[in-house]
Amino acid sequence: MFSSIATALTLASVAAATGVSITPHDKFSSSVGVLGCHIDTNRVAYFPSFPSCDSLCIKVKTDKAELFLLQIDQSGGAHDISYDAWNMLNSGESATSNPTMGGGIPAEVTPADMSDCADLIKTPDGKLPLMAANSIGFYVGCGADSWVGKNSALYNIQNSACTMGFNEVCELDLNVSNQPSCPHMLGAQNPLSGMTVEDINYGTGKLSAAQ
Repeated sequence: MFSSIATALTLASVAAATGVSITPHDKFSSSVGVLGCHIDTNRVAYFPSFPSCDSLCIKVKTDKAELFLLQIDQSGGAHDISYDAWNMLNSGESATSNPTMGGGIPAEVTPADMSDCADLIKTPDGKLPLMAANSIGFYVGCGADSWVGKNSALYNIQNSACTMGFNEVCELDLNVSNQPSCPHMLGAQNPLSGMTVEDINYGTGKLSAAQ
């Protein structure tokens, strides 16, 4: 019940945000523990409302472009989006080919179905990639019948930049334990290579490793 009410309130707040000012955000993060190495980090929304359990997908439209974004982080008040997405909505071009600079630009924001954001999730099975050790509160709190509950995979990776842990899927059986079971030790801090998450630097369009 709590999950359904929270979701309804979140979707209502996003739907009411028509005409918001969107601003660029060039450092990837996820307050709910989504892994950057398994999604398109250039299509992320960092909005004031808490990410919804039933749809993390948001449509953002300007006179230059229309994009679908995953809201996986809660901002302190700004309607931030990935720098590349902001650049596309500001100029119609990617930040890597024609980086622009500036502040807020007016945009129409509406909630969307998760099917519209399916191509932004890069896991083999199309499930939302969450940190097994650090996303349990969000995952369990959403409930088994929510979209997140039905369509998430728990990975034994310890940070959203994917630099520690193992790139492996864990299982969670709440009838047995409230801790996921992984092939390797849950929460392992060993260095993880080959899963680099890159930011597009504001104003330059150059790439740098996310922290």
